[in-house]
Amino acid sequence: MNTVTATVSPVNSLLSALKKTVQHALFFNTVKEKKSVEAYDLWAKSYDVQPGNLMLDLDEEVFTQLLAETDITGKQVADIGCGTGRHWPKLFNNKPAGLTGFDVSAGMLRRLEQKFPNAKTNQITDNLFKDTGTATYDVIVSTLTVAHIENIDEALHAWSRILKYNGDIIITDFHPNALAFGGRRTFEHKHSSIAIQNFVHYVYDIESILFKHGFRIVNKLERKIDESVKHYYEAKNALPVYERFKDARIIYGIHLKRSHDIK
Repeated sequence: MNTVTATVSPVNSLLSALKKTVQHALFFNTVKEKKSVEAYDLWAKSYDVQPGNLMLDLDEEVFTQLLAETDITGKQVADIGCGTGRHWPKLFNNKPAGLTGFDVSAGMLRRLEQKFPNAKTNQITDNLFKDTGTATYDVIVSTLTVAHIENIDEALHAWSRILKYNGDIIITDFHPNALAFGGRRTFEHKHSSIAIQNFVHYVYDIESILFKHGFRIVNKLERKIDESVKHYYEAKNALPVYERFKDARIIYGIHLKRSHDIK
């Protein structure tokens, strides 16, 4: 019988050390991780009051640019992972025929409904959207959400089903490269740091799934840690972190449109 001796290569040791360094440098302390439903229920009350939040500000920039090139006037729009309706004012400004919010967090949906009393909302309980008819929506938008979905293939299949032919999908999220090296979405709750569970879905994998459903890329954007965001780090006395991770990709956005039938 052969005996296999486990060894750790210098390369693996270096990668492991790098990952720990990245995680420590980005977040400074150990945080408790919670699944997205519980985490966002806790975060709902304070989610709309986050001045100087780099991720939210970059998402605002990327989503606004992608939305500007998408015609939603007179169309049915689904916001999957709508949260508290952070993007709803700009969506309503484009005069959609209807806007429906979907989210796993009842707390987030309650907050949205307080802000928009006539809001149409649905709580997500699985990836299948079984209560939503085929070809219901013209446009799906989903911001800072897809990395919370474990089975992304199943979810995107359902999104494709509920979207009409020639429909559009806009996705933004934390860049998977950042997540792969230990990046975590965190927030403060009762003087403790809470991290939200994420799954790494590379952009090319998301594209590949949607290509199989007849989509093509209209536009793709990425934002890096660069001089334009240096002031966020200055405000937190974290310039060494900025220097270490300068030029790293931190957020992406992609606009896809269905352009042909799948045989």
